[in-house]
Amino acid sequence: MTQVLRQLPPQPFKEELLVGNESSDDGGIFQLTDDLAMVQTVDYFTPIVDDPYQFGEIAAANALSDVYAMGGTPKTVLNIVGFPIKKLGSDMLAAILKGAQSKVIEAGAVTVGGHSIDDQEPKFGLSVTGIVHPNKYWTNTGAQEGDVIVLTKPLGVGILTTGIKRKAVTPTQETAVINVMSMLNKTAAEVLQRFSPNAVTDVTGFGLMGHAYEMAKGSSVSIEFTYSSIPMLEGTKRLAEKGIIPGGSKANHSWLQENVHYHESLSLQDQWILCDAITSGGLLISLPSYQGEQYIEELHKLSLPATIIGEVRSKQTWSIFVNR
Repeated sequence: MTQVLRQLPPQPFKEELLVGNESSDDGGIFQLTDDLAMVQTVDYFTPIVDDPYQFGEIAAANALSDVYAMGGTPKTVLNIVGFPIKKLGSDMLAAILKGAQSKVIEAGAVTVGGHSIDDQEPKFGLSVTGIVHPNKYWTNTGAQEGDVIVLTKPLGVGILTTGIKRKAVTPTQETAVINVMSMLNKTAAEVLQRFSPNAVTDVTGFGLMGHAYEMAKGSSVSIEFTYSSIPMLEGTKRLAEKGIIPGGSKANHSWLQENVHYHESLSLQDQWILCDAITSGGLLISLPSYQGEQYIEELHKLSLPATIIGEVRSKQTWSIFVNR
């Protein structure tokens, strides 16, 4: 998409546009008044689980996440549907919409409409509008040397969902990955409001390494990860060793080769896991070191996962370093 966007003519500058697409951030922010700005984002994809209700939940959680990653509060959503209604029937589509609506309600937002087309392959997602104070939004740039890096959900989602398609996961593993994808980043973001993050994004299709690279590049720093500290869903390593890796994860790894330095002990499978293309992943946060443990403790009190997985360093030759 970057190659495509480069071919577009520049837009007229508007000072109300606080965040555009210059840094590949999670959404756009447009200032409406001195105290109010609008956050806008959109995301949709093909089914990654068989159950239509769960697919709707996951698609909604994934789309809503971008607003949370920018410090905003979701307010309204529009459903985006491509569906072979004559082939699969209205009940399946209704189940998808019900699943999405359950997450929209959990987020405290409201569905105001949408648009559908007849499509041979089901596709579903949401356009989400939220609000944020013009002086209190988060972006994926601004990480400071000495910050710690926190991740609020485990890796392995893309690998396990590929494993589901190949019938290579256990029922327990399938339930675990669906629960992770369906979990809103709402509480993690609300708790983060009490702290002073310097950069925030969420981990989705570009994988942990891809989104960390965007953060490091946009902040003019390097990020150092500790592989053994990075949480992963049970079964991720075993599936990776069997070659059950999404094509997107391998593409991420290939694209990032000149920007990420892996410790020599890390196998190609380990590297693919770090580049795993994720749906509805956790927040990736750069915040002052003295706040990192406290933030994690607050989430753990709420039975939510969060882990310090790295640190921000001064800018080096490599944007990302991964130690053992």
